[in-house]
Amino acid sequence: MLTWTTTSSPLGELMLMATEKGIVRVAFEREGFGAVRERVARALGAGLVEDARPFAEAESQLDGYWSAGRRAFDLPLDWSLTSGFHGEVERLLPSIPYGETLTYSRLAALAGRPKAHRAAASACARNPLPIIVPCHRVTRRDGGLGGYLGGIDAKRFLLDLEKAATR
Repeated sequence: MLTWTTTSSPLGELMLMATEKGIVRVAFEREGFGAVRERVARALGAGLVEDARPFAEAESQLDGYWSAGRRAFDLPLDWSLTSGFHGEVERLLPSIPYGETLTYSRLAALAGRPKAHRAAASACARNPLPIIVPCHRVTRRDGGLGGYLGGIDAKRFLLDLEKAATR
């Protein structure tokens, strides 16, 4: 069974989805919540129930993050939507310190495939748990931001939020 809810954020509405194991998906409104729910339910072979109760702690931690007090998330996560090299890369993302960035090339090297910077970028682009698993902290080698599921303005907002909190 998949539960889901929406929550307000400085980036607009977010949708949180969870299985019995933990949060499995965070979606931005621009992705189309209905389409995301259908894809995740199909991928996991699960039914859907709207229920905000399982997300109280996640919403509390997100509120703490938005107010620049929380620097890391301590939530049960379900990695069912990740696998292979993408999964390896996504599991490394929480180790990037708050307020800092890492290049896609460096991330690929940390995952044991130093020449796989494009695959590392693809893993970040497909990260099913943005914000909570901080793919926004990964940038291009030339200093450009690269892409982001929530849009480049959202990525810039998150990086600026963290940078301001570490000053």
